[in-house]
Amino acid sequence: MSLYIVATPIGNLDDITFRAIEILKTVDVILAEDTRHSKRLLDHYNIATPMRAFHEHNETHKTATVIDELLSGKNIALISDAGTPLISDPGYVLVSEAKKVDVDVVPIPGPSAIISALSVAGIASDRFSFFGFLPAKQTARLKTIQASAHLDETAIFYESPKRVLASLLDCQSVLGDERVVCLAKEITKSFETIKTDTLPNLIDYLQADDTHQKGEFVILISGVDKQDRIEGEAQLDKILPILLAEMSASKAAKIAAKITNIDKKTCYQKTLNL
Repeated sequence: MSLYIVATPIGNLDDITFRAIEILKTVDVILAEDTRHSKRLLDHYNIATPMRAFHEHNETHKTATVIDELLSGKNIALISDAGTPLISDPGYVLVSEAKKVDVDVVPIPGPSAIISALSVAGIASDRFSFFGFLPAKQTARLKTIQASAHLDETAIFYESPKRVLASLLDCQSVLGDERVVCLAKEITKSFETIKTDTLPNLIDYLQADDTHQKGEFVILISGVDKQDRIEGEAQLDKILPILLAEMSASKAAKIAAKITNIDKKTCYQKTLNL
């Protein structure tokens, strides 16, 4: 009995491993995020394995049934609509429960939009953090961007075509005009576009033609330069005592964050030590 976590193409159907095809052909059941969407892939490779829907809306109540099937000796594969399951896709609950009862959970690696975009972005790839989809509401989105603004590693987000322009405008308001960003859309598909530039130039690109805003996006934001971070912290040490003499710790931290580009939480913690 094994639960296979199978990565599938993110666009181009040729981007699937021989092992993935073999697993999908030989398991007893395939759990798919959208069976209609995945049928195209299965038909393309003549895979006749029975398929059932398993998505974010039914994962919680269907997991127990799947676990029972695994414990009875069945081999089951989990796939998402595209890429590697569990990466901003359903599956965590199932994998977590499977491991609790000693079901063998086997990764079948393959495409991932995050790694594909990172490999061609021209932005530092030695260290990075993935934050999933940016929040739909602007207030929450700004907080998320601010939380990543001080990182000295690449920050990666997913974004939908409906909000990509608004998100880049929010990035500009938080990060300024100089930060290098990569905007990658429709990776491996016909209209694949990968642009690495400053935020003002990327915003101009999106606004130049409405079709530029169509597609599924990966946004990669370069990290703060380590020297800039050191200088920002030195600046913070100088200005915080001055600000605290005139205002509350919360307000001082907020102003200091804007001046130094160090996140507000770090600035506030610093005030507690003064």
